[in-house]
Amino acid sequence: MRNGTFYYDVIIAGFGGQGVMLIGNLLAYAAMKEGKYVTYLPVYGVEMRGGTANCTVVISDREIGSPVVGKPHAAIVMNLPSFLKYEPRVLPNGLLLINTSLINPEKPLRKDIDILPIPANEIAIQNGNPKLANMVVLGAFVEKTRLVQMDSLFQSLEKVMDEKYHSLIPSNIRSIQIGAEYVKNNFIHDPSSSILKRVKEED
Repeated sequence: MRNGTFYYDVIIAGFGGQGVMLIGNLLAYAAMKEGKYVTYLPVYGVEMRGGTANCTVVISDREIGSPVVGKPHAAIVMNLPSFLKYEPRVLPNGLLLINTSLINPEKPLRKDIDILPIPANEIAIQNGNPKLANMVVLGAFVEKTRLVQMDSLFQSLEKVMDEKYHSLIPSNIRSIQIGAEYVKNNFIHDPSSSILKRVKEED
């Protein structure tokens, strides 16, 4: 929250090849479709696939001064190195979504942030496509935060995905829905306490 306006940022991080850039791009595009100001900042490691990769998405209802974020409101971490790097950086009362398929923290988790554990790889495998763990976490994150509408995500897939992959859009949509359903079925959720509402009330 800055200067009386809605402002929210999230860092999405994992190995190259886990699709973190794609879901960050989707989130940013969906927010733009809803008329919000958005920045999207991708950062690649030395290696494209198997190396580190992360992106930062900032969403606001006013112009955004910088896409660079040191301490995010939320982080989505897809692997252990990303957890170790970003768990300490999330702002108090923020959100940390953990892909528990690949992350089993040895140290106790922070008590001052909201933890959302999602076994994304297992869920994706159970539903027939292990490559769509990224869409599972995206669905879980959006269901938890309500930053954008699900329909905005679905409508953004055609714009964000390469045309040669458009035949896979239905399976991507289904994986987003499955991630959202996992949150609905496994966590207590009060729609009135969405991130959007909470951030505005903290101003």
